Amino acid sequence: MIKIFSYSQPGLSLGNKIKDYLGADHYNSYQEKFKTKEVLEKYWQEAQAFIFISSTGIAVRMIKDFIVAKDQDPAIIVIDDTGKNVISLLSGHLGGANDLTRDLAEFLGAYPVITTSTDNHGIEAVDSFARTNGYQLEDKARILPISKLMLEGKSLGFYSQEEKVPAYKNLKVLENLEDLQGLAGLIVVSNKISTDFDLPSIWLYPKNINLGLGCRKDTPGLKIIAFIEEELARLGLSTSSIKAIGTVEAKRNEAGIQEAADYFKVEKKVFTNEQIKTVEDKFAKSDFVKKTIGVYSVAEPSAYLLGGRLITERLKKDGITLAISLED
Repeated sequence: MIKIFSYSQPGLSLGNKIKDYLGADHYNSYQEKFKTKEVLEKYWQEAQAFIFISSTGIAVRMIKDFIVAKDQDPAIIVIDDTGKNVISLLSGHLGGANDLTRDLAEFLGAYPVITTSTDNHGIEAVDSFARTNGYQLEDKARILPISKLMLEGKSLGFYSQEEKVPAYKNLKVLENLEDLQGLAGLIVVSNKISTDFDLPSIWLYPKNINLGLGCRKDTPGLKIIAFIEEELARLGLSTSSIKAIGTVEAKRNEAGIQEAADYFKVEKKVFTNEQIKTVEDKFAKSDFVKKTIGVYSVAEPSAYLLGGRLITERLKKDGITLAISLED
């Protein structure tokens, strides 16, 4: 969701052009009465970006009361109503404002104004790298020390379970995390529980763990959450790498499963019995479950359908069944 604000006649035309390009909503004071701050307050948490076709002063005054943190705020873009300059004002990396600025500048034939230091030095900042690849940051406070080392041209170690590598010339790709001698800092991309190092470091979590869940009716969400945390910890895996939770149609309205999805801030995917039946022969069967909800099992087929390979057999505790799959 993207919202555009404009306050002049030229801004109306420019805003409509951008609206069509981005599929955005456009508020223009020449066409309708609206209160910018009311729109900001209503959509701040869910909007991808707000675009002001105005002066930067207007934009700053409007957004100042809503700014929370760089990993929570939406992208804020400012464009003058002649369409000459596109300015990345807030959430340049994690919010995607810098990328959106470049895109809009190219579309409009305008000049992109980006002031983040790493971008202007041709360095892919670690938070930008995380956002581009869908990784979750361990701790945003660790971004600045790593960015500073990059700007100083220091040697950084990079260990990853995946193939993507950030654009930074003084990067040493590591096979393991044992020999860190000669490195000024470290970037790790892993679904493992993070480790402390004796040098500035940051841990990025790829979203590659899927969970299949079943439970008795009215099982408390806290029990489900605790079971998930317990089993992932036993495997040395971080809950920050959970991608999705899957269950069966009969459990669609089970509050505890929804509470778990909300707690881990992931999608809950509900599979129909027909979808479960296409794969249930691969797993152990329960006649009781079949009699109760029409399929032989829930957790393992759900985890399998979400994607990846199952890394455990079905796990059981307090009426909860859990299966874990890992996308390689």
